[in-house]
Amino acid sequence: MRRRLERLIGVAATEGNALLPLRNGDEIFPAMLGAIRSARYTIDMMTFVYWRGQIARDFAAALADRARAGVRVRLLLDGFGAQQIERELLDLMDVSGVQVAWFRKPFLLSPFKQNHRCHRKALIVDEHTAFTGGVGIAQEWCGDARGPGEWRDTHVQVRGPAVDGIAAAFAQNWAECHDELFDDRDRFTGHEQTGTSIVQVVRGSASIGWQDMQTLIRVMLTSAEERFRLATAYFAPDAYFVDLLCRTARRGVRVEILLPGPHTDQRACQLAGQQHYARLLEAGVRILQYRPTMMHAKIITVDSVAALIGSTNFNRRSMDHDEEVMLAVLDETFTATLDRDFDEDARRSVRIEPGRWRRRALLQRVKETAVTPIRRFL
Repeated sequence: MRRRLERLIGVAATEGNALLPLRNGDEIFPAMLGAIRSARYTIDMMTFVYWRGQIARDFAAALADRARAGVRVRLLLDGFGAQQIERELLDLMDVSGVQVAWFRKPFLLSPFKQNHRCHRKALIVDEHTAFTGGVGIAQEWCGDARGPGEWRDTHVQVRGPAVDGIAAAFAQNWAECHDELFDDRDRFTGHEQTGTSIVQVVRGSASIGWQDMQTLIRVMLTSAEERFRLATAYFAPDAYFVDLLCRTARRGVRVEILLPGPHTDQRACQLAGQQHYARLLEAGVRILQYRPTMMHAKIITVDSVAALIGSTNFNRRSMDHDEEVMLAVLDETFTATLDRDFDEDARRSVRIEPGRWRRRALLQRVKETAVTPIRRFL
């Protein structure tokens, strides 16, 4: 699988990485804030969502504090996703010396470019520690998925050579928004081999034609021999990937998909995905809807040996339109942790039964059909 990924995507995997999976805000935010507060040289952070709440204030205060201490701090915000950030937080960071840049503010763009967003989430501290995954900076991600106000998500802390790939994802988008790509506080240090994980960092970028992110997921699906597991916040694939999921299940692979249930912040996207349930269920795909809160993780595991984790959802938007970053990880221990999380989430979910789905209400069918014209944007 490593050689398939390297040759078909053209990005070398790195060895000697140490990965720490972080489950939900109670684990994720303390780790990220702790890394920021310990920074001595540089902090680079990018996010699609930067909304409101105490956690938004905590991050702004931590970034501002390190900037005042002489650390080079750069924050890249998506011009659409981060619109809710409070003005006073921007002012605080600005006067403290944080360099804040906006990725493609909608009113400054052509209609074509407005649809292409920066959905990547990354934090790189002192060039040696990085974080990526599904989490945004907002109160919704705080807690431990105990109820509707505490979203379920996963992030990962990375140390080792793969940090450079995550840093490159930041640099690619920063270069579009700012004249200065690096300064004298960037030391360009090497990396010690701190663990045993093999990691390939794959970037998805908005353009025309087949994308690396599509190839990455395609390789994972076609490589699966026993089990393919997908947890995603937004499930609205095109016909090709629906067909590939069905073919994977029909050749004897156990295909399991974990999706949001009653708590979703994108009902139209959920309806677009539900149009495909009948085909998937008929092929033997197992579909689970998470009950306690919004399921926002973006994780794939294959045959207990390989995993994908990052910002990419299983929808047209992530694969066709948005800037994304994913880690392809070959590590049985790391994958086992993600599989245990999947098992726990599955116990808190409801399985969609084929017979019951075929008897769903007419109104539900009408709603599914109604979103058809906008599926490619979801």
